[in-house]
Amino acid sequence: MKKQRKFLAGAAALVATVGYLAVTGMKDSMIYYHTPDELAAKLAADPSARDLTVKIGGRVVPGTVNSDARTLDLRFTVVDIASGKTRFPVHYNGPVPDTFEEGRDVVVTGRYTAEGTFEATHLLTKCGSRYEAAEGDFRA
Repeated sequence: MKKQRKFLAGAAALVATVGYLAVTGMKDSMIYYHTPDELAAKLAADPSARDLTVKIGGRVVPGTVNSDARTLDLRFTVVDIASGKTRFPVHYNGPVPDTFEEGRDVVVTGRYTAEGTFEATHLLTKCGSRYEAAEGDFRA
């Protein structure tokens, strides 16, 4: 009977530890996704939201892309896809996805600084909903 109690106590401690680590791990890795309109509204309501890491999804404004391939420095403006109103200048330093181009939908992760720039740590381009083969890709 004494061995059973030790086993049950050890199992309960193990389950509690794993549960605690799972909950705290999820809490630390959760990042909220916003549109530029939503982020602007959130920042207007609570300026301390600048301290949070967020993801914003928008469209790269044509004519705003400025990149330096030598330093991997990229600057562009993202606009809300639905309304076309709210714009954020974005600064990203790192490798750029091959599918990144003007007018493309992107998701950037980072923080909106007090200087008015979204400092991105990650950059993803959204894939098109369908792919079409280029002429000459088919073999007879």
